[in-house]
Amino acid sequence: MVKQPEGSNARRYSVDTELVTAGRDPQRFDGFVNTPVVRGSTVLSPTVADLEGHTGRYTYGRRGNPTLEGLEVALAGLEGGAGVVLTPSGLSAVSLALLSVLEAGDHLLMVDSAYQPTRRVCNEILRRYGIETTYYDPLIAGGIADLVRPNTRAIFLESPGSQSFEIQDVPAIVAVAAQHGLFTLMDNTWATPLFFRPHDFGVDISIQAGTKYLGGHSDLNIGTISANDRAFRRVHLTHGDLGITVAPEDAFLAARGLRTMGVRLARHQQSAITVAEWLAGRPEVLRVLHPALPGGPGHELWKRDFKGASGLFSIILQPTPKAAVDAFLDSLDLFGLGYSWGGFESLAIPFDCSSYRTATRWAPGGPGVRLHIGLEDPADLIADLERGLAVLATAR
Repeated sequence: MVKQPEGSNARRYSVDTELVTAGRDPQRFDGFVNTPVVRGSTVLSPTVADLEGHTGRYTYGRRGNPTLEGLEVALAGLEGGAGVVLTPSGLSAVSLALLSVLEAGDHLLMVDSAYQPTRRVCNEILRRYGIETTYYDPLIAGGIADLVRPNTRAIFLESPGSQSFEIQDVPAIVAVAAQHGLFTLMDNTWATPLFFRPHDFGVDISIQAGTKYLGGHSDLNIGTISANDRAFRRVHLTHGDLGITVAPEDAFLAARGLRTMGVRLARHQQSAITVAEWLAGRPEVLRVLHPALPGGPGHELWKRDFKGASGLFSIILQPTPKAAVDAFLDSLDLFGLGYSWGGFESLAIPFDCSSYRTATRWAPGGPGVRLHIGLEDPADLIADLERGLAVLATAR
């Protein structure tokens, strides 16, 4: 768990250089470029005074080691907050962040387009402990002030929304939160700190499922929480009191993925826009939900606030029977059918938000399919989708 020095949120180098250099200290490890995997629980102190005074750099494996610290240092610089803690998954990062700022009797404002497991945390775990959740329209902007109650403690954002891809007016919502002394939390997995830095917009807690683009290879689960000066002590204490830690092997893989995240995201972005624009011209497609394409919900806000777009977006097909959608998906060769995203491979899943959206009505006019565009040649992906859409047309 790393606390940034005061005034250290400004970048010394460009983000691409920082991705390569941050959190590494080869001279500390006899010149080895990568921080080694350090496994261990017990850390010995030379004297009783050192033991009781916690004078050592590390005191216990759960409280950190060189492998975890290297990743935390790098992420703290990228996020521009006061400090970073690591968790075993993106969902555990969401849960821990919420528990850091909420207590019994509090009221939470949660965006209606949030990742569905995040909703389950609110509806099951938080409710069980006397914390009430109100869901709000992701496009509400400053109108969220009307939902604030005397016991409202925090506002949770996810921009763009999971599956439906609405872009939120983060500055407007943060301004309302500041007027009422509320904490703001944001799931920033889609954009990563490369394309959007929540702390720069006044958000207190920035959350990532590092399982996605940070890892980049579909071979680990990890979550990250960055907090500003106002929120870091709460996050740090809750993280420690709950005994949260991550395996050093996973931290090592995440740090390795960090080094190439810039070039991977550039390719994901370029290829996804190419595929999305092609799909927008297909007669089988009713709408493309991609923040970087004109006409998407909140597109102008994306242009104003974001520096780029990742590889994840959705399409709404023309009204089509489920069997035809299934045939389309089953026929794809290069798109795997699987949850998660952010790896090198392309993925596709069907989705329908109508069963759980409560503040807004999900009625897009046709079935939804979420696509993650991986690192394959986009021409090959388009050819695969074209064959699949032919199957769709036949099945209809």
